[in-house]
Amino acid sequence: MTVTIEPWGDGDLPLLERMNTPEMTAHLGGPESAEDLERRQARYLRVADTGGRMFRIEVDGEPAGGIGYWESDEDGIPVYEAGWSVVPEHQRVGVAGAALRLLIAAVRRDGRRALLTAYPGVDNAASNALCARAGFEVRGEGREPWRGGELHFRIWALDLSPLDLTGRVATVDERFDSDTLSPDRWWPFYTPHWSSRERTAARYEVGDGLLLRIDEDTPPWAPEWDGDVRVSHLQTGQVSGDVGTTEGQHRFRDGLVVREAQPERRLWLPHFGVIEVRMSAVRHPDAMVAFWPIGVEDAPEESGEICIAEVFGSEIDDGGGWVGVGVKPQNDPRLRDAFERGWSFEKVWVDGDLTQPHDYAVEWTPERLRFFVDGRWVKTAAAAIDYPVQLMLDLYELPDPSSPRDTDALPHVMRVERVRTFG
Repeated sequence: MTVTIEPWGDGDLPLLERMNTPEMTAHLGGPESAEDLERRQARYLRVADTGGRMFRIEVDGEPAGGIGYWESDEDGIPVYEAGWSVVPEHQRVGVAGAALRLLIAAVRRDGRRALLTAYPGVDNAASNALCARAGFEVRGEGREPWRGGELHFRIWALDLSPLDLTGRVATVDERFDSDTLSPDRWWPFYTPHWSSRERTAARYEVGDGLLLRIDEDTPPWAPEWDGDVRVSHLQTGQVSGDVGTTEGQHRFRDGLVVREAQPERRLWLPHFGVIEVRMSAVRHPDAMVAFWPIGVEDAPEESGEICIAEVFGSEIDDGGGWVGVGVKPQNDPRLRDAFERGWSFEKVWVDGDLTQPHDYAVEWTPERLRFFVDGRWVKTAAAAIDYPVQLMLDLYELPDPSSPRDTDALPHVMRVERVRTFG
């Protein structure tokens, strides 16, 4: 199933008529008259002239509903208001959610207003749940006359404002400007309990920022579990079990067994606040860079991953690239539902040369996480992660198994200029 949104057009009055049934308008006071529908069609065609946009929702190229945003205000604050409707045969299969994600991306690109609101009826369970999954916050309830009756609605708002660090002092501001890597902050091995410190040792330079490097003679980090994948990596914690157990951080696949005992390290473990990195990607189809805070795993379920940035070299071009942001559940079952519905993690397009430094950040509260690129909001994930995380800086080589390793392109080098946290 492919869901797209297309500009509302002159020929879309029949779609409005399909959405004007008693079933479809049960939360809106009932169907409109034919004359009212024609006026609505005219308004939809004028929305683009007044600062908003209306779209036709399509499923595999066939009309399935409507969605849009338009200028409004909430308590005197200029906002965009969103609304949507999906025909019955396409309900409860994820169409509305996919369309709302596309609409939010359009509002993000528009960039003129910092708040997106929605006002579903309090008894409209599906639309209220959709707002919650999309990261909207409840701001209250309201009532107003509507179609001869009274509409009782819930006020939802999605904060699109940029990252504001005014008045905040960094708890740690790591610039990698010393001659050596700080042992009080960094453990330069990639989850070595699943392999060994010898195979997982980072190759790096510090002094003028951090350079993580994969060379021709860098060995696969864990051939038993991860094939020919190579990694150069720093992390800020280490907790794992004894040899032969299955206890260890970042259980990325089933069947993992601890192969080398590791000392416990509890170094730099944020818990809420802002986490930010300034780093550069690597433009090669086999390369990937990432900044992933993950749960320290004092309990197995405390393993969720906050993906602040994940950039595959195969997804970069001259104009920009796709950056993965959001939350991955790993082994935290509490995060699974939103992830599987497509709300917790997504790839956002970022303009510019991603091989040059960009700022990637998250603002983390007990209720949600707001993600930013170069200070600009890109996503909100309504995920409750309430446990400490360790920071993980990663450079991967993910070779194509169908072709020889591209040694001529080596070394792959990832540059990190700084990592900061704010309480």
